[in-house]
Amino acid sequence: MEEKPYYTDTIDYQKIRQQQAVFLSKDEGHQNMNIQIVEDDRTLSEGIRMALQESANVFIQNDSIKSAMEAALGEISIDLVILDLNLPDGNGYAYLKWLREQFSMPVLILTANDLEIDEVTGLSLGADDYMTKPFSIAVLRARVHALLRRTGGQETKVYQEDGFFFDFAHLVFKKDNRTLSLSVNEQKLLQLLVANKGSIMTRNLLLERLWQGESDYADENALSVTMNRLRGKLEERTDNITFIQTVYGQGYVWKKTEREKKNV
Repeated sequence: MEEKPYYTDTIDYQKIRQQQAVFLSKDEGHQNMNIQIVEDDRTLSEGIRMALQESANVFIQNDSIKSAMEAALGEISIDLVILDLNLPDGNGYAYLKWLREQFSMPVLILTANDLEIDEVTGLSLGADDYMTKPFSIAVLRARVHALLRRTGGQETKVYQEDGFFFDFAHLVFKKDNRTLSLSVNEQKLLQLLVANKGSIMTRNLLLERLWQGESDYADENALSVTMNRLRGKLEERTDNITFIQTVYGQGYVWKKTEREKKNV
């Protein structure tokens, strides 16, 4: 049986670098990414790294679920995951499900599993995109950049302002040196808000990001309940909101400080 190729296009690394320069000139904020590639085929993993090397400072290449989990809990905060499903120690869905219980970074599944049920399952479990092998390097790169744009680029890893200390990589949340206990959805919501400080986050976008692939089934009040609980833990008085403000008819915004407004 003839082995299927990895790519639908011929690999021309000089051309790849030229195309990458065009992408980066339009979107320079994505060149400081930390990307995790979970793929047991080392040749393919290296090919993906080469194709995206101008988009990231660090690549974390793992060939198993166990090593991927260990890396995700390490000191390097991951901004995006490219995930194969067929791994030597289990199905990639297990890692995806575990990720979604811990983190909110975008996940792109890249697999030979081309059945519709596989794609539906992956998206339902929280994947942000799904590609099948063989694949186009140019399309992969475009989808990676689209995911980073959609999620606001590099995730805020540490936020320290107004008496708050949020370390999203190590799940440490404090207010005036007092530790806060936040649920997974409260953590995701908080990170989305502070990463996009001063920008209105619509209710639909927040619903999609918090309940990935299940926003159509999430109760309309679920976001309001999560928001109220988060405010109760962050604000001095919930009848005088300071940080997470409601923009009626649109969504919510993490308010910029007066100093930040003056620097704009």
